[in-house]
Amino acid sequence: MVMQTEARVGVSSGHGVASSSHRLTQDQRSHIESASQLLAGGLAGAFSKTCTAPLSRLTILFQVQGMHSDAGALRKASILHEASRILNEEGLKAFWKGNLVTIAHRLPYSSVNFYAYEHYKKFMYMVTGMENHKASISSNLFVHFVAGGLAGITAASATYPLDLVRTRLAAQTKVIYYTGIWHTLRTISTDEGILGLYKGLGTTLVGVGPSIAISFSVYESLRSYWRSTRPHDSPIMVSLACGSLSGIASSTATFPLDLVRRRKQLEGIGGREVVYKTGLLGTLKRIVQTEGARGLYRGILPEYYKVVPGVGICFMTYETLKLYFKDLSSKL
Repeated sequence: MVMQTEARVGVSSGHGVASSSHRLTQDQRSHIESASQLLAGGLAGAFSKTCTAPLSRLTILFQVQGMHSDAGALRKASILHEASRILNEEGLKAFWKGNLVTIAHRLPYSSVNFYAYEHYKKFMYMVTGMENHKASISSNLFVHFVAGGLAGITAASATYPLDLVRTRLAAQTKVIYYTGIWHTLRTISTDEGILGLYKGLGTTLVGVGPSIAISFSVYESLRSYWRSTRPHDSPIMVSLACGSLSGIASSTATFPLDLVRRRKQLEGIGGREVVYKTGLLGTLKRIVQTEGARGLYRGILPEYYKVVPGVGICFMTYETLKLYFKDLSSKL
């Protein structure tokens, strides 16, 4: 409507050329805004993952311990012991093992995730008729939850093979079966077929949907409440704090599903025995039977250590870059 009004004013005042130029500029701004959202989301995800890569690897190693370990070995496991083992046996760089593929996965994943969330959110507000009205807290929470869930499912589906590769590279310790991203993709395709690249996708989507839904809805709700009660606090610090809390909430709620996802992704490596031959519920039941209820949260401590700074950094970086790109585009 604003564009059309400005165009009519331009024509009536004899500035048709200027008006046409303005319409072109508006179209360009729309493309720049979309590109900025994608870039901000991708860089935020890659940066936060690189910062927390050591803890991410520790989480994965703890999650898969129960697949081929006896009860005695599991009782001896500790974060400090595992970190010392990696440092002594594999060196400092090993804490970032698989980080290249993590970035290769996280850049498109985070880009799609944030971009899809913004658009699903706009769509939900439009469909529910809340776009031009002041919505209640519960209505906003519903929109953020659904939009976040759909965004997580979209992003996970689009980038899943890279997530599988990342898990297998990070889980390697003494025996090196995969040597890099392309080698891993080729080996999985050869040994397990093309569908092997999507092993564990169903469990992933069951976990990722609620996880991202909780993360976005908790983040948006906390940030909205914080800004309404303390409007003068730094937006960057507010995003960092609210992002960290949202990460704790989503991880606690969906960690058992993430644990099953990791173990499913590692089934059949190098011809090893398939441990879990049932679906999600059957796998959860077997873990409880063999490792106890605590087995469902194996690796939750390094996960918290990773999530608190990781999700906070991700949201903070995204919001900061979004404001930077918005300010940059306004000067063009």
